[in-house]
Amino acid sequence: QVQVEESGGGLAQAGGSLSLSCGASGRASKDYAMGWFRQAPGLERVFVAAVSWSGGAEYYSDSVKGRFTISRGNAKNTVFLHMNRLTPEDTAVYFCAVDFPARSVVVASDVGYWGQGTQVTVSS
Repeated sequence: QVQVEESGGGLAQAGGSLSLSCGASGRASKDYAMGWFRQAPGLERVFVAAVSWSGGAEYYSDSVKGRFTISRGNAKNTVFLHMNRLTPEDTAVYFCAVDFPARSVVVASDVGYWGQGTQVTVSS
């Protein structure tokens, strides 16, 4: 079993920045990817960004490409999301995702383990 814990998030103004952190503990499949999904009220959980085990490959949704940066910690079991130029459309609960194929198209059903979610609210 894998435990996933997020931190960060909160409230920002449009154009501002926020950062999220996530750590995973326990046993997962070998060389697992980590990343982030988000879910706005009334909508499904959607892919935001992912990073491969080595950190050498990064994937982003079109809506955040160029504004968000994902990175993996040296310990490999941590992942960070730096969010810049935030807009009100980025408002959602952000979920850390662990153990899924590292590729450009990832859906929620691909993910092995989830964090509890952290709220990001962007005011206009």
